Amino acid sequence: MNAEMVISLAERGVFTTLIVAGPLLLLALVVGLTVSIFQATTQIQEQTLAFIPKIIAVLVGLVFFGSWMLTKVISFANEILTNLTRFVG
Repeated sequence: MNAEMVISLAERGVFTTLIVAGPLLLLALVVGLTVSIFQATTQIQEQTLAFIPKIIAVLVGLVFFGSWMLTKVISFANEILTNLTRFVG
């Protein structure tokens, strides 16, 4: 295994991480922005109001995107293990 292969593997790992985490991060961002605008317009400064909707949105996102995320991670792990057995064996 040479340096180019390791760098390529690390690059694909970072890309897979971004693709898998992206939908949940976007959900948390949109919900957080919406709650912040709501807090600014109503002048309600309750700290738990910022976190509870984000937690709920991420959990709902996990329900909807969970199987897709798991498929992506399993596919990447399978690719790593396939390449590992090719170079070890």
